[in-house]
Amino acid sequence: MAESLIVDANLSKEEKYKALLPQIEALTTGETDLIANISNMVAALRQGMGFFWVGVYFNKEEQLVLGPFQGPVACTRIAYHKGVCGACYTQQKTILVPDVEAFPGHIACSSDSKSEIVLPAIKDGEVKLVLDVDSDKLNDFDAVDQKYLEQLMKLVESWY
Repeated sequence: MAESLIVDANLSKEEKYKALLPQIEALTTGETDLIANISNMVAALRQGMGFFWVGVYFNKEEQLVLGPFQGPVACTRIAYHKGVCGACYTQQKTILVPDVEAFPGHIACSSDSKSEIVLPAIKDGEVKLVLDVDSDKLNDFDAVDQKYLEQLMKLVESWY
């Protein structure tokens, strides 16, 4: 098991993802506990990519319920039809938001969050969880983030 991450801060965003994703896979290989894997994944994403906030919301109890995260305290429960996480759940697709203030119904768990990307993990046609990544900068996420985070979600789906 890997016990530390090696991601050079001077790399491009794409190079960071290329360095980080195999390390997350190595870190979680052989571990069967979902919460342990999710916890290490969100910590690795925050540390390796320098994100403001990274966490998951589980599809549970007819809503999205906060799971492991890294960053400031967060909303505990989100209705399926509310905010970016709810839109991701309902639409079963990645939602990339350059400016959260411009997103109808955005839930402001932190006023410091400026942009966001949320991705679903889908197994057997059901969203099991959503990965929520926030930035304290406007327009901080792009197609590179989407490409590599969607690859990561395929790994997450394999944990179910």
